[in-house]
Amino acid sequence: FTPTCSNQHVPGFINQAEQLKAKGVDDILLVSVNDPFVMKAWAKSYPENKHVKFLADGLGTYTKALGLELDLSEKGLGIRSRRFALLADNLKVTVANIEEGGQFTISGAEEILKAL
Repeated sequence: FTPTCSNQHVPGFINQAEQLKAKGVDDILLVSVNDPFVMKAWAKSYPENKHVKFLADGLGTYTKALGLELDLSEKGLGIRSRRFALLADNLKVTVANIEEGGQFTISGAEEILKAL
């Protein structure tokens, strides 16, 4: 529910979902280091969403396996995930747009559309 994620990152994928699907994307998965109850509430905050699936990585296991954890303990948020977008084909990552810090420059839906 951070402002950048909630107001820019997620809406971009919701708004561009049809274009992504038209270019061959089967699933649009949003993964966050949060519990499933938070993810369900976050998903409900986008009633227009038809394609983006919200997935909980409660312990950050998936995020850590990718090497994308971000320690925000000094801000009271604990271990979170860096902002990123992956494009995978048959379970092989073909594009990995990983942001530095809290930036939002390369991981949006528009960048993934350009990569397709």
